[in-house]
Amino acid sequence: MIAWVNGRLLEDPASPVVSLLDHGMVVGDGVFESISVTNGEPFAVTRHLDRLVRSAGGLGIGAPDLAAVREGIAATVEGQDLGFGLIRVTVTSGIGPLGSPRGTGPQTVSVVTAPMVKPPTVASVVTVPWARNEKGALSGLKTTSYGENAKMIAWAKAQGAGEAVMANTQGQLCEGTGSNVFYVLDGQMCTPTLAAGPLAGVTRALVLEWCGPELDIVERDAPLEVLFEAEEVMLVGTTRDVQAIGRIDDHEVAAPGPVTRRAQEIWAREVIVSNDP
Repeated sequence: MIAWVNGRLLEDPASPVVSLLDHGMVVGDGVFESISVTNGEPFAVTRHLDRLVRSAGGLGIGAPDLAAVREGIAATVEGQDLGFGLIRVTVTSGIGPLGSPRGTGPQTVSVVTAPMVKPPTVASVVTVPWARNEKGALSGLKTTSYGENAKMIAWAKAQGAGEAVMANTQGQLCEGTGSNVFYVLDGQMCTPTLAAGPLAGVTRALVLEWCGPELDIVERDAPLEVLFEAEEVMLVGTTRDVQAIGRIDDHEVAAPGPVTRRAQEIWAREVIVSNDP
């Protein structure tokens, strides 16, 4: 693991370098991106950094210095023999008071790169009894305020599942804690619209772009229960790519089904064309 904070590499990634008064620490006032690394090459960096800027603007902490962020990414990837890894870019509003109001100092920018274990090709999920607020102040932003997600994924793992999937406040299928959801109904590949409150995932966007010309794909909102009617279910995300789901709660699903396999084939074909699509 290699870490970079505010322009310098750390000798020890576990060393204390961020102030206890940093607003990211005090109230979770920050944004982040997770970027996959395959064979030493970060994937879709531009798309991830574009979303980092959108999230920072939506949160109101101002745009980060992307040149500095790219410097941090390069510095933490260099010298690592990463067959598969993850880059975590975090930007907070910097030092602030012990409360919700922000300070006026500079942002804190950090990059950490570490090896990762590839997720399984088939996983199980559980639906959770909590809803995502699609009308909340942070809806659609990738912020460091992940307490809800931490609780949901812990609840899922306690039941032997790899991911938690939730509805929004209207009972519509929304997303996973760190993934977007696709499902197949009558041969058609569907995913919730962004209006339902899911994060605008980078992998989600690429699946729509790459698979759209060859598969019947629609963005459509439906009740959470549609997952139990679906012929196939997929999770997509930075480390998952296109992952088949074989069980939802106690309901078994074909995994991978024919549409999932085709989506995986298209992903595998397109992802090698460019590391920054």
